[in-house]
Amino acid sequence: MSVEQLITEKLTAALSPSHLEVINESDNHHVPPNSESHFKVIITSAAFEGKRLLGRHRSVNEALADEFANGLHALSIHTFTAEEWLVESNVPDSPNCKG
Repeated sequence: MSVEQLITEKLTAALSPSHLEVINESDNHHVPPNSESHFKVIITSAAFEGKRLLGRHRSVNEALADEFANGLHALSIHTFTAEEWLVESNVPDSPNCKG
């Protein structure tokens, strides 16, 4: 199973998202071809209601602890409640770290 699939499955199980995008951004970095080490996650979940940004990010990081221990190097996290997602569904582009 790919890292992208594992991330999707674990976040779905842990946070029951109403919207989830898992984007492999490894090709924007100086890593070998076909790497799965850098991802962007855009997630909307009722589990984020009443949580500050730090708490939301902790929830995501906790769900993916095994992946970080086994090669996941970087994760760009964008968390929203359903109401926030309706108002502000713009997520910034990630920088191209290759220059």
